Amino acid sequence: MAVTVEITRSTVLEPSPESARGGGKKVPLTVFDRASTDGYIPAVFAWNGPAPTNDALKDGLLAAVARFPHLAGRFASDEHGRKCFHLNDAGVLVLEATTDADLAHALAHDVAAHINELYPKADRERESEPLFNVQLTRYACGGLVIGTACHHQVADGQSMSVFYTAWAAAVRTDTAVLPTPFIDRSATVVARNPPAPAFDHRNIEFKGERSSTHAYRVLPMDRIENLAAHFPDEFVAGLKARVGARCSTFQCLLAHAWKKVTEARDLAPDDFTHVRVAVNCRGRAKPPVPMDFFGNMVLWAFPTMQVRDLLSSSYAAVVAVIRDAVARVDDDYIQSFVDFGEAERGGIEDGGDELASTAATPGMVFCPDLEVDSWLGFRFHDLDFGYGPPCAFLPPDLPIEGIMIFVPSCAAKGGVDLFMALDDEHVDTFRQICYSMD
Repeated sequence: MAVTVEITRSTVLEPSPESARGGGKKVPLTVFDRASTDGYIPAVFAWNGPAPTNDALKDGLLAAVARFPHLAGRFASDEHGRKCFHLNDAGVLVLEATTDADLAHALAHDVAAHINELYPKADRERESEPLFNVQLTRYACGGLVIGTACHHQVADGQSMSVFYTAWAAAVRTDTAVLPTPFIDRSATVVARNPPAPAFDHRNIEFKGERSSTHAYRVLPMDRIENLAAHFPDEFVAGLKARVGARCSTFQCLLAHAWKKVTEARDLAPDDFTHVRVAVNCRGRAKPPVPMDFFGNMVLWAFPTMQVRDLLSSSYAAVVAVIRDAVARVDDDYIQSFVDFGEAERGGIEDGGDELASTAATPGMVFCPDLEVDSWLGFRFHDLDFGYGPPCAFLPPDLPIEGIMIFVPSCAAKGGVDLFMALDDEHVDTFRQICYSMD
């Protein structure tokens, strides 16, 4: 049965003059911001009833947003015509919605059919579009779904996890004790004088003549199928035992998924395949940046193997390739990237071309490659608005073939959920082999 979601109210919540911290400042986008996706990233979470009232959620949202002024701001242009953040405290959009469906039934049967009705449809081309949007959807049983859409140039996943935790704390506790995040973007991009970039950032993080994005094809959206796999704690323990040496949950699961997707794609043995791995640079920079920094500070590692070697190698060998590639995103690389951004900023101000990120766009096919994001550091149990943690994370449609997201499972027994998108020609084979460690 089709589920109908009805929007009942639309409100822009603005921080009060007493709590607002934006001050009307214009803040430049950093080179990390410019390397991220120029678009809105949705996230959808569900809670069984009872749940806090919409008024309580909105009050807590206002209290939290006041401490994260970029979320309440807008995009604008600086004196050079370049895109910047205007911290004008213009507010965040909140949609309130209802449905006559039962949440438990929807989670078991129908949610995939109406997931795209559970978060706001922000338009990055619309003037003065809010940078952060929220939808509160009430189900007939008392269940609640919170769907958000945040522009990625405002914040990465680590930042948003800090914000969600602050919002939940504001609803269930005294807002006066909420922490204030580190928001000084300029502290993350201190270049050497003169700048001395040492790596080919114009073709790695940005589109240049030799960037790999030129080689990727595009598929019709109906050919890109979304799927999920649940890996219980026991399966993860088995993978780690296969590795034999100490490794993280992310490393062993990525090694497994890389092997299985490559096998399902039936690639030629001589082909090469790599994974674009998002790496949090906060703790890798020197000096390190606080983990509660709100903004973007992610770069990418590219573990690469020939198909025959990937499929024949042990889990330990594949994990070692992943670990070595991630280790190369060190302070030297981060400083080189910051220096590149400073050098390019001067060139653009003198009339040069704007940088274009190599981040994927809808319909792009990464095959023979993959891209992976890890939300395994997201503390779902902290996303408690007073009635317990979410019962489900609901992945919106992933519009890019070969993208994978690892998320801590909300299931009672834990484990990890993998959400991904594949060419529909490879889905059945992947499902048949994804739990085999052979």
